[in-house]
Amino acid sequence: MSQRVVECVPNFSEGRDGARIRVITDAIQAVKGIRLLDVDPGADTNRTVVTFVGDPDSVAEAAFQAVKTAAQVLDMSTHSGAHPRMGATDVCPFIPVEGVTMEDCADLARRLGERVGRELQLPVYLYEHAARLPERRNLATVRRGEYEGLAEKLKDPAWAPDFGPARFDAKAGALITGAREFLVAYNITLNSRDKAHATDIALSCGKRAGWPAAARATASTAAARS
Repeated sequence: MSQRVVECVPNFSEGRDGARIRVITDAIQAVKGIRLLDVDPGADTNRTVVTFVGDPDSVAEAAFQAVKTAAQVLDMSTHSGAHPRMGATDVCPFIPVEGVTMEDCADLARRLGERVGRELQLPVYLYEHAARLPERRNLATVRRGEYEGLAEKLKDPAWAPDFGPARFDAKAGALITGAREFLVAYNITLNSRDKAHATDIALSCGKRAGWPAAARATASTAAARS
């Protein structure tokens, strides 16, 4: 019988304070059966992408502990960064690796969302293959308005969270979780201070004939490098 392996790639809204990041990754590694593969902080984005793998139940537990810890040690009311975000744990996708299906991972996202909503009392949105509504499949659509617009978004019945209360938590924001395929991400630096140039390129990439339907592009501002 083949082993069952799931990858989880939570993105946390902290990329500058190594001590806070370590508190979160320690909570992940404390779960038996988890292998931490990568921790990638970014100062400009003020965001850290963490990658870990394990069996489905262990991954689900580690994801919850990570979300819980991030809600405790991070404060979205003081956060700023170049990358779009909506919460302390901004997005937490599950990816099938071996012996599991995409629907298995979607179920893990729903389990995580229900638990976060119930135990942490945070609003949770489902996206991609875990989405309950077709208009919520796209991450950029769900995250539109970001943290700064979340309080108003939660007042709109059309944007009631999939789990948890429709109540603004100024410290932790909201969680977005779902299931998706593997993602290859890379950055291109432009010799320009005008974000509009990057936005135009991102929009063109999204409409380019021949590109995969799942291709995504976004624009952000980075600090100048000497």
